Amino acid sequence: MVKYSFRLLFAACCLFLAVFPGFAGEDTVTQVSTIDALMTGIYDGPTTLGELRRNGDLGLGTFAALDGEMVLLDGIFYQVTSTGDVRRPGPDTKTPFAAVTFFKADRTVRLARGTDFKSLISDTQRSFPTRNAFYAVKIKGTFKMMKTRSVPAQQRPYRPLTEIVKTQPVFDFADVAGTMVGFWCPSFVKGVNVPGYHLHFLRADGKKGGHVLDFIVDNATMEIDDSREFSLILPDDPAFDKANLEPDRAGELKAVEK
Repeated sequence: MVKYSFRLLFAACCLFLAVFPGFAGEDTVTQVSTIDALMTGIYDGPTTLGELRRNGDLGLGTFAALDGEMVLLDGIFYQVTSTGDVRRPGPDTKTPFAAVTFFKADRTVRLARGTDFKSLISDTQRSFPTRNAFYAVKIKGTFKMMKTRSVPAQQRPYRPLTEIVKTQPVFDFADVAGTMVGFWCPSFVKGVNVPGYHLHFLRADGKKGGHVLDFIVDNATMEIDDSREFSLILPDDPAFDKANLEPDRAGELKAVEK
């Protein structure tokens, strides 16, 4: 009886993996494409939000044609448009770059009032067991100031991201409640993801947000989920295959992120 039960369980597992080949477990960061590919103007990709959702319930990224900033919070995708307004994209919407994980906090850090982006970088890293792993973060609370940006949808031929952000719409919020989601990545991912913090914000009412440029904490806590596994999905796409990803774009990335 035990033998047949084991065979049945094994068959069920095989069937599950066949139906959900992209499924990732807890403590795995799953990423679509690379940050350098996005920097060069690879703004289309074959991965849908429905496929991406199988790999996580928290994350960030962007959408096909660079149409806004992605926030994945509590399993729901939000699209922050170039006006700063938010809409809910459908499961068939595609993404050229995103990173997601199934979020389960390993520890919680109370952020001091007045914490800004610069001090977050220095202060909260003390809560990391090592600088050689990935950490998903969720920062929820109220903020004296929040500065975000988004980008408008692009038309072919696509310009590099460094050109687009020169005229990016920037949004300033005062005394705002909401949640920042994102990742802290180790330095060795340079070219693949953003070393250090990469955060996106969603206002508590779900109507505003964007890529975080700076903030000042009023009353907030940060949950941290340690991640020791990293899965990279490279686009099966002619534009990606032909892209020159050899140059070091660290300087360009710093300008784009800040």
